[in-house]
Amino acid sequence: MKANKKILLTGANGFTGRHFTVAAKMAGYEVAALQSDLNEVDYLEQEIFNINPTAVVHLAGISFVASKDHEAFYRVHALGTSNLLQALAKLPNSPKKILLASSATVYGNSENPHSTENQPLCPIDHYAMSKVAMEEMAKTFFDRLPIVIARPFNYTGNGQKSHFLIPKLVHHFANKNERIELGNLQIEREFNDVKMVCDAYLGLLEFGQNSEIYNVCSGQARALQSVINTLQKISSHDIEVVVNSEFVRLNEVHRMCGNPQKLNALFKDNRRQLTIPSLDDTLSSMLNQYDKS
Repeated sequence: MKANKKILLTGANGFTGRHFTVAAKMAGYEVAALQSDLNEVDYLEQEIFNINPTAVVHLAGISFVASKDHEAFYRVHALGTSNLLQALAKLPNSPKKILLASSATVYGNSENPHSTENQPLCPIDHYAMSKVAMEEMAKTFFDRLPIVIARPFNYTGNGQKSHFLIPKLVHHFANKNERIELGNLQIEREFNDVKMVCDAYLGLLEFGQNSEIYNVCSGQARALQSVINTLQKISSHDIEVVVNSEFVRLNEVHRMCGNPQKLNALFKDNRRQLTIPSLDDTLSSMLNQYDKS
């Protein structure tokens, strides 16, 4: 699936979408960014018919988990995705692959230290529940469309908005602020690089198995304090961390870490190596980019 193939990309103007567009073009793909609203069915169907894509990457969604507009989660993630798949199912020639970006939040507070794709889901908020609804709805299209579902774990990189945790930290360290207010410091997350996620998506487009779900993860979780320590080392700046109770969510997922075995095996079977930048490299790049802006 190379130069003569066209990817329909939703969410092209978002953080991941911008990085994916660059990565896909460098890999020799043509990328067509969807302009229509996913819930304006007539316009959506006409645009998809005009583009006639050979592959689809569906990234459009509400990325900020703490958003207060709970209805929007379902309107965008579940209903919007349903409209997209309905439109794709009407094409004379079905796309060769449709990648849907779900979320690792569907696992909730898992007892498994490395969540696997086949374990029971335990969503704890509307964001995660809307992703579960999207996945379950998408399964009803498995017999008609070549769908692959990705569950990315936490990731960051240049261009992510400052209300997200890692860019907020980078902002404070780059500005040499004396203090920062944060929520729960005891959480553990994978802090992967968006470049790794884009590389995984490209691989899943090429050789992901239809009707399968894949964790997009490194299997390496870190405590938030570890990230702060890394930034202190890289920037040579110390900062006072103050826990603000307003930033502590009662239903916080304490640890979010995935088992990458299924994804890694897929890449190995297809003689590909997944690109996984180190946290030091990711944070250094973000600090350097901030200094240039």
